[in-house]
Amino acid sequence: MTSLPTYDDVAAAAQRIQGHAHRTPVLTSRTLDEALGARVFLKCENLQRMGAFKFRGAFNALSRFSAAQRKAGVVAFSSGNHAQAIALAARLLEIPATIVMPHDAPAAKVAATKGYGGQVVVYDRYTEDREQIGRDLAERHGLTLIPPYDHADVLAGQGTAAKELLEETGPLDALFVPLGGGGLLSGTALSTRALSPECALYGVEPEAGNDGQQSLRAGRIVHIDTPKTIADGAQTQHLGGITFPIIQRDVTDILTASDAELVDAMGFLATRMKLVVEPTGCLGLAAARQKGEELRGRRVGIILSGGNVDMQRFCSLLGA
Repeated sequence: MTSLPTYDDVAAAAQRIQGHAHRTPVLTSRTLDEALGARVFLKCENLQRMGAFKFRGAFNALSRFSAAQRKAGVVAFSSGNHAQAIALAARLLEIPATIVMPHDAPAAKVAATKGYGGQVVVYDRYTEDREQIGRDLAERHGLTLIPPYDHADVLAGQGTAAKELLEETGPLDALFVPLGGGGLLSGTALSTRALSPECALYGVEPEAGNDGQQSLRAGRIVHIDTPKTIADGAQTQHLGGITFPIIQRDVTDILTASDAELVDAMGFLATRMKLVVEPTGCLGLAAARQKGEELRGRRVGIILSGGNVDMQRFCSLLGA
């Protein structure tokens, strides 16, 4: 097996994306601090370009393409945020992009992907294998496949969000990170162990799709059926061959949050902080609120991973 990415790869990614990705704000809430009895720092990747942290990894990966790869084009598969990220990064770097998306992906994410210039190929997430579709397209047309999480350049780019957070806040006692396939969590792990080595690091999955939690307990990658959850960005079936070893080595634990808890977190962020955060992006906050007393007196970081949600869906979930 090739060696795993390191923090040096994250630092190199930070240089590549500088001037292209936003350095997103770190916000605080006195109400949240009082509720948890902690000092809480929210890294707002919902305010990143294309609305999610995924732009970091996409731009880092595509910026490393050779001239031949750039001319041939890129293919990716995604439920939405990686799709938009690849499409936008490809447009900025003048690379043709083909994106494999589920037929039930949020309409706003599909529209944005097409708007950035991506050619969308639709599939059924419950009956078809998106990874195989992506591989077939790559082979047939000579494209370079960039998966949403299990790729060294992708996860190194994702790790720049935590790098920025920790550079701004200094060492933290706990950090909560949404978990799908593990790109954000594994990249965050590299930054956390380098910049705040004593920090407890938690990945957070939807309750209905806890394959990462099962994998960490079993010591091997556990595969599950596509989970049914409002956290569409975390409807993954398994962790990656690169992301899992990093998570296994560096992550304290993997927690879960119910759909109801995600809705509560969305409502808090919308009403008290005026932030639009998609359900997947609320996983970390939901888990931190569960912890309650355990966080009292601590310095806590939470990554809000994205804000790409249809407004009609957002209002419906919040009962507006």
